[in-house]
Amino acid sequence: MLTLYGTRGSGSAAIEAALVRAGLAFTPVDASSWTPGPGRDELLRVNPLGQIPTLVLADGTVLTESAAILIHLGLSCQPGLLLPAGASERARALRGLVYIPANCYAAVSVIDYPERWCEPCDDAMKERIRTGSRAQLHHHWSVFADEFAVGFDAGSPGALELLATVVSKWAGARAHLQAERPAFHAQLLRVEQHPDVAAVFRHHWSPT
Repeated sequence: MLTLYGTRGSGSAAIEAALVRAGLAFTPVDASSWTPGPGRDELLRVNPLGQIPTLVLADGTVLTESAAILIHLGLSCQPGLLLPAGASERARALRGLVYIPANCYAAVSVIDYPERWCEPCDDAMKERIRTGSRAQLHHHWSVFADEFAVGFDAGSPGALELLATVVSKWAGARAHLQAERPAFHAQLLRVEQHPDVAAVFRHHWSPT
């Protein structure tokens, strides 16, 4: 049995959706670095950084980093389901899976925690950092849409489609894409509505 550490509205949604798509049973543990409790304590025992998602395999192997988890699942499950079977298409998907955390996740981290990137850091400086990082984030999403829209398979979402759909929900990226790349924005909405993953997205983002 796999164990997935994560919480509602986080990047763990992409891993959860991939596990559902692959038909893999898992035990969810509600945990995050920002919520004290037994879930966080258990998470810190397997991942000292407290990052989510964290996936623990049946043999106790710990996987962190969303892209790494999705690549592992793609290589382990039915060929062509989460990663394309063709070499060129698979290379493109791997590039996209690394692009998102390297560019988009990174910018979101700065927006959420600007104080980590300056010292001293008053409120005005924090806002300047957020403004610049948000503009960079939106630029990165525009480039992603231009580079990866061709072959983006919302009708049969794999690892790349799932990660893009989850991470684009943060820091105003969806509103930006709806205005600047409406066709790609529509594809993201199709991923959310896919029968295999719609319940996952409702769990993570529907009001409680």
